[in-house]
Amino acid sequence: MMQEQTITRYLARSPLIASLLYVVVVGSLLVTTGLTVSDILDRRRALAQTSEMLDQIKGRKGGAPSAGAIGPARPGTPFLEGPTVTVAGAALLQRVAGAIGNAGGTVQSSQVDLQGVLARDGFVGLLVSCEMDQPALQKVLYDLEAGMPFLFVDQLDVQSPQTTAVGEGGGTGRVRVVLGVSGQWQAGK
Repeated sequence: MMQEQTITRYLARSPLIASLLYVVVVGSLLVTTGLTVSDILDRRRALAQTSEMLDQIKGRKGGAPSAGAIGPARPGTPFLEGPTVTVAGAALLQRVAGAIGNAGGTVQSSQVDLQGVLARDGFVGLLVSCEMDQPALQKVLYDLEAGMPFLFVDQLDVQSPQTTAVGEGGGTGRVRVVLGVSGQWQAGK
């Protein structure tokens, strides 16, 4: 109690100190309020950007897609189509050969595996040996894994071209690729 009276007497004798103390307290409250409002606005802005990105990924908004943006879902069923597993294997071969051909590659040989380890779970496997330009390999892999039906790359063996002359090719020649791909087939469709 004695200390309170001393502080009150001291502030009453010197109104300049009391005014200065009042300005400091009000200023610190204004700065705290301003920082809090700024933080809230930053979080709302980040939430809006995240929501917009999620909408683009889900394909709800058209928007101008950026170079790395995921496009709208591709049409088709996620499973290999066909009344029998043999027809589903042919559809798988046609899908993979089409992706390789679209990228400028050529299929050397292929083998459909209808009775592999995963066959009882409804999976059909395919082993393809092909040749293509090295930059086209990425396009083929993306086309297979991002398109419909859902396909899985189980094996990938790449042999770079043999260059004998100095300065020849520089690693951009045709590569030999052995590609193991599988997809699921649903019986009774």
